Amino acid sequence: MLPSNDPVPGFSNPIPFPPPPPPAPRMPEGMPAMPVPGWGPQIVEIVEEAEYHRLNLARGREPRWWRPILVGLLGFALYVGTIIVLVVPFAVMAAFVPEVMQAFSQVAGSGGMDLADPVTFVVAMLSIILLLPALLIASRIVAGRGLGLLSSVTGRLRWGWMLRCLGLAAAIFALQTSVSMGVSLAQGEDLFVAGVTAGPWPMLLLVILLVPLQSATEEYVFRGFLMQAVGSWLKHPAFAILLPLPLFVFGHLYDVWGLLSVAAFALAAGWLAWRTGGLEAGIALHVVNNVSIFVLSSFGLADANSSGGGPVDLLVSVLVLGASVGAVEWMQRRTPLARTRTVRRVELAPPSAPVPGVLPQG
Repeated sequence: MLPSNDPVPGFSNPIPFPPPPPPAPRMPEGMPAMPVPGWGPQIVEIVEEAEYHRLNLARGREPRWWRPILVGLLGFALYVGTIIVLVVPFAVMAAFVPEVMQAFSQVAGSGGMDLADPVTFVVAMLSIILLLPALLIASRIVAGRGLGLLSSVTGRLRWGWMLRCLGLAAAIFALQTSVSMGVSLAQGEDLFVAGVTAGPWPMLLLVILLVPLQSATEEYVFRGFLMQAVGSWLKHPAFAILLPLPLFVFGHLYDVWGLLSVAAFALAAGWLAWRTGGLEAGIALHVVNNVSIFVLSSFGLADANSSGGGPVDLLVSVLVLGASVGAVEWMQRRTPLARTRTVRRVELAPPSAPVPGVLPQG
């Protein structure tokens, strides 16, 4: 039988097929995906503007509560291992080379704390600087890619911004030092510290080479790693700024006035890391503070081994820090500086309740 266009008997008016359903509406760009009603867990995208202390969320491996602890343990093990590797050869050499034994005896004889002595100064600085490579290696191994997020929200150290902060901090500290010296001269006091021997040129070279690295290392450890570790557990920045503070303070062997001054500095540096989205301002402030002390000490104008002060010294320190923080805040508001980083991550949402009479899709 040949095909025909005649209607099938009994179906003179055939029913047409229903039209296809309209396409589902698309979510606007940047909106988190909404879960589809069903009986199983749903995958949703979380978008967060992460501040500096929350940047662990943007690292290469999925955030876990135990990762910062593992980074700290591995970093400490690497640091101790490095110290052993460096010290053992020198200890062996000391048994055969009189000059090396003399250097060890010089450090031991000064109690290891005479920072006006070049040998002791180098040992003290290197013992801190070696923390930085240990931390970076441990962080890369445990947390994965994104190591530059320890520096800032841009994933790198913003050199231009740091140099501006460095110049600003240097101007403030120079003004404070000039005023202090002027007041001392007006009162007829001697500017040179009793018992401090001036030996500027060898120490100046060592200060320029080592103190910036020592200052940066402390910022990466206490305002970088520890702030972001706390920030991965607690969202509010106050916890990330305040909780690492005691570790930094009691790492300094000062009297109560000195410890309060260190606490004020830690508070200022933590605030700057959060407000500016990176470590640059804190590093600049730390470098200028420490370099100023050691440069003045090398000329006999300060005592690098001083472990304290008094209420007036604390007040001056707080005023200088306050002026520095205020100046950086003023400069930041006039600079297009990123403070946050957009972080996208996927999470499992709890299963949504099924609608009565509707079967789950898929």
